[in-house]
Amino acid sequence: MTTQQFEEPVDGAVDPAAGQRAKTTGMAAADAATPVSWQAACDAAIREMARRGEVFQASDLVREGLVDEPPHPNQWGPRFGAAARAGVIRAAGVAQSRRATVHRSLCRTWIGTATARAAA
Repeated sequence: MTTQQFEEPVDGAVDPAAGQRAKTTGMAAADAATPVSWQAACDAAIREMARRGEVFQASDLVREGLVDEPPHPNQWGPRFGAAARAGVIRAAGVAQSRRATVHRSLCRTWIGTATARAAA
């Protein structure tokens, strides 16, 4: 069995700042296209799961009946990002998605911060 070898990136070929700008622009566009009512419901669902102190992923919010699926799957990211920046949740790792529609791909998992759990 042979192993694939990857060369070191060539200086200037990868621009992390450009990647971050593209991510920020894309997430802002997704959030701007998200209905305000769904944003509020999703934010409340994230806070509820954070209070429980258990590791969770986006699909758990739907499974628990706390929020419906968004109009587009890209609309989850900005809500979780906002909750993380607000100190409600922190990244807990990655796990296989529980959604059947994504064929168990990896997704980020989250847990409520000590502050969020204390709010319970």
